[in-house]
Amino acid sequence: MISLEQLNTASEADFIGLLDGTYEHSPWIAQRAWSHRPFKSLVQLKLALAEVVRKSGRDAQLGLIRAHPELAGKAMVAKTLTAESTHEQGKAGLTDCTLADFAHIQQLNADYHLKFGFPFILAVRGPRGLGLPKAEIIASFERRLDNHPDFELAECLRNIHRIAEIRLNDKLGHEPVLGNDVWDWAERLATHSDPGYAERGELTVTYLTDAHRACAQRLAHWMRTDCGFDEVEIDAVGNVVGLYHGTDRQAKRLLTGSHYDTVRNGGKYDGRLGILVPMACVRELHRQGRRLPFCFEVVGFAEEEGQRYKAVFLGSGALTGHFDPSWFDQKDADGITLRAAMLHAGLCPDDIPKLKRDAGRYLGFVEAHIEQGPVLNELDLPLGIVTSINGSVRYLGEIVGMASHAGTTPMDRRRDAATAAAELALYVEKRGGAEPNLVATVGMLEVPSGSINVVPGRCKFSLDIRATTDPVRDACAADVRAELAAICKRRGLHFKLEETMRAAAAPSAPAWQQRWERAVEALGLPLLTMPSGAGHDAMKLHEAMPQAMLFMRGLNAGISHNPLEAITNDDTDLCVRAFQNLLEQLATELS
Repeated sequence: MISLEQLNTASEADFIGLLDGTYEHSPWIAQRAWSHRPFKSLVQLKLALAEVVRKSGRDAQLGLIRAHPELAGKAMVAKTLTAESTHEQGKAGLTDCTLADFAHIQQLNADYHLKFGFPFILAVRGPRGLGLPKAEIIASFERRLDNHPDFELAECLRNIHRIAEIRLNDKLGHEPVLGNDVWDWAERLATHSDPGYAERGELTVTYLTDAHRACAQRLAHWMRTDCGFDEVEIDAVGNVVGLYHGTDRQAKRLLTGSHYDTVRNGGKYDGRLGILVPMACVRELHRQGRRLPFCFEVVGFAEEEGQRYKAVFLGSGALTGHFDPSWFDQKDADGITLRAAMLHAGLCPDDIPKLKRDAGRYLGFVEAHIEQGPVLNELDLPLGIVTSINGSVRYLGEIVGMASHAGTTPMDRRRDAATAAAELALYVEKRGGAEPNLVATVGMLEVPSGSINVVPGRCKFSLDIRATTDPVRDACAADVRAELAAICKRRGLHFKLEETMRAAAAPSAPAWQQRWERAVEALGLPLLTMPSGAGHDAMKLHEAMPQAMLFMRGLNAGISHNPLEAITNDDTDLCVRAFQNLLEQLATELS
């Protein structure tokens, strides 16, 4: 076991020797990082090593990748792997493959090397450090064979840095205990999934289903028994609310939280991270017998994704007084009204107006969340600070023409609704890319009762427009609507366009953003500020009180709303510690 102090005081030769094996057969990385001493924290050392690789150039990066052995390859059979690689491949069960598994992996190795010219690299000890199942390793292998070569090279390097991170943890005896606990909670919460999805091993938790209610009960149980919250309830809209009282019951509260519902076939961490991280903070305070000079309120919001009903932000909207009673009459795909679903779940819809928070009693709202994008992942940074949440608007539309025979209707006499929608989609793509910090998406296209030999008479579509400022968003929306009208007029069609959601841009409160920045800096991390293109519960709370968000890196290029959504225990540990730092700052300010 070595220490950071040893590394900081070591000669260049000793430094290289102490870090031997961190990066496979590549002592040059430690050699170049030596001059960056002293390192204030282990994470600073990890980032310095990653920075050396980033600045080394493509040839050196390819050399680093090629220094790694194939998974379950010839070196494993010949027992010539390094001790570190032997340990890692053994953890994942690759040293004990069946003949069929071995043959399949060998073919994947050959196909991969033929396409990319370097070996497939995967951190087989995984995001928790315990080892990935063979089936997941093979699935990752097969999936990544479809990647672009440049993207795949970057993905190999990201996995190499994860391998190095785990090896450094072993060398320095570091265990990300808090990150492990949050990761484990997320795994257990993900055992609940809606019927039709659970059977396929997919995670789907929509508002007030049995799986949704089971998640609420489990969160409430953990808050009470594992974390030591003083008060826990499931409120009239299904939010799980936990209070950890401060030294002064009359002092203003700090509010935090995120949502526990998911998109269909989604990931385990979107929303849920922002509930579990502050829960871990409360648990640590409770274990220490400590009270803060303010009450800490953690809310697992019941709904944010808009998957079962068209209404969104049902949970956070209830706290800001923006729950619209007309939503009670909305029906899901099975014809069940929102009110009926609430009554079936044992909730009291008439009490929802009572949930509105008095903003004067709150210091503000903060939220931790996975980034849901590639920026932090590409920069090898675990945390980022949000400057603003993009304003967004969503529409559901339909273009109506005339269905007719595909063989007998001349091209110049067609009233084709689908080609009109395709033309609109291309315009949306062009308009969305016309200026910075604006995105526009046609995410759904449907030809009802379409047939291979029929000119489409109807086409349904969705439209999603987001920007860092509301005027930029609204200008784009106006242009798209004008283009839709022009396309339909030229083609002899008509259309309907219904706005289903509108949310104002939510810039972070400067004081709270600065608290997040100081909390991250205290960990020895560089600061990266960035806007959020995704919507969050924080943008609803922004309507009532100051808010700011912390982003955490996701794996697999930061993909989200997808089963490939993933995080590491090390990043999660840093996220919890950053949240603890923010709480300590606030406690000092208020003392």
